[in-house]
Amino acid sequence: MERQPLVLVPGLLTDHALWARQTARLTDVADIVVADVGQDDSLGAMADRLLAAAPERFALAGLSMGGYVVQEVMRRAPDRVSRLALLDTNARADLPEQKKMRQDLMDLAAAGRFAEVPPAILPNLVHEDRVTDERFMGMLTDMALRVGADAFIRQQRAIMERPDGRDDLARITVPTLVLCGREDKLTPPKVHQEMADRLPNGALVVLDDCGHMAPLEQPAAVNAVFRYWLQM
Repeated sequence: MERQPLVLVPGLLTDHALWARQTARLTDVADIVVADVGQDDSLGAMADRLLAAAPERFALAGLSMGGYVVQEVMRRAPDRVSRLALLDTNARADLPEQKKMRQDLMDLAAAGRFAEVPPAILPNLVHEDRVTDERFMGMLTDMALRVGADAFIRQQRAIMERPDGRDDLARITVPTLVLCGREDKLTPPKVHQEMADRLPNGALVVLDDCGHMAPLEQPAAVNAVFRYWLQM
């Protein structure tokens, strides 16, 4: 099988390490680049930066905030994407209470208390059995601290201003994988079913024993599904 260009997009407070098991194990089928989503404060700017650095045509996958970015890419340059994967994300805009929670965390970071942000966020991102796994949670914390307070504030601003993109899904015609953890508290399976139902060429995969961080929590399963998806 010929190797395909593949752009992977991290989520809030994550970086290249989110996709480490994919970049290490899929090199025989994909030429992988991890997008930079730490420098911009809007999804449009993130999408433009991704498109400027990407090959002319490529497969595209994003997790959580990364899923919002790839949806923006599809609104701007759908002809450049050969296939799409939406992981642990959704197509709805933030509710007012969600924006309030984000703003409270942004205020904390802006006040020089960013060290309090990862402990407030990370336990909700993983399966409950992993919350007590010090190595795993330490890896997530290290990622968040690498991203840092300034990028965190920019990312939250971009997330808060995202549009409701549910109607846009009907215009995405490329093969589209919709994947989530069964125990994802932030974006549960029903949210992903809603997206899959609106996609003309969408397929839903739900992974057991998995929260919001599927590429890290169930890397072997994600890699297996990605191999299938890259051949769709």
